[in-house]
Amino acid sequence: MDEATALTWAERVLGHRFRDPGLLTLALTHPTYAYEHGGESNQRLEFLGDAVVELVVSDYLYRHLAGAGEGELTRVRAAVVSAPTLARRARALGVGQVLRLGRGEEQLGGRDRDSNLADAFEALVAAIYLDAGLEAARAFVLRELAPEVEAAVAGHLNPNYKARLLEWAQREHKEPPRYEVVAEEGPDHARRYRVRVLVAGRTLGMGEGSSKREAEQEAARQALAQLGL
Repeated sequence: MDEATALTWAERVLGHRFRDPGLLTLALTHPTYAYEHGGESNQRLEFLGDAVVELVVSDYLYRHLAGAGEGELTRVRAAVVSAPTLARRARALGVGQVLRLGRGEEQLGGRDRDSNLADAFEALVAAIYLDAGLEAARAFVLRELAPEVEAAVAGHLNPNYKARLLEWAQREHKEPPRYEVVAEEGPDHARRYRVRVLVAGRTLGMGEGSSKREAEQEAARQALAQLGL
C-alpha cells in the first residue's frame, strides 16, 4: 500500500488526518519488513503507544468506576489493554491489511496474528499522539476501547486461562501446572515459541505464540478444553 492510500485509509477508518505521513508509515512497519528493507520498525512507537493507551484507559476507569477499588480497576484495565482486545479492535479496523510485513511473516499469516495487530494498534496510538497531541490520541483510544469496559467489568473479556487452570490443578492435585518450552523457532525479530503444560506429570495441552506468555495461555486454553472446563 502506497503512502497516499495509507493516508486515505487512516482518515477514513482511524478518523485522523496525519500532518506527518511518516509517522503513519512507521506505525505500520513490522520489524520483519524493516529487517528486509532497512530502516526503522514500529517498535519504538509501540513502546510509547502502550503508555498512552494505559494512561487513557486508567483515567477513564478512575472517572467512570467510582465505586471500584484498586484491585478491580487493575483487573479491568488489564483486560481492556490486553493483546487480544487490542488485536480485536485492530482487526475490526482492517489494520492487518495495511501492515508492511516481511516476506516470511506474510507467508506465516502475520496479517492476522494477535501480537502483530496489538503492536500496530499501540504504534498507531503513538503516531496520533505525536502528530496531534494527547487529546487526539485520547479520542481515538476511547472510541475503540471504552465499549470494551462493560464486558471487562462483567468478567467476559479475555478470560485468563492460566489462572483457571491453576485453580483447577491446585484443587484437584494440590500442585500448580508446569509449563515447558519445547521449541523455539524463527529469527530474534520474529520468534515463535511452542509450550506444553503438565499437571501431575501429564501433558494436558500444547500452545504456540510469539511470546512465551502467549504460548502458555494457548496451552492452558487447550488443557481446559481437554478437561471439559
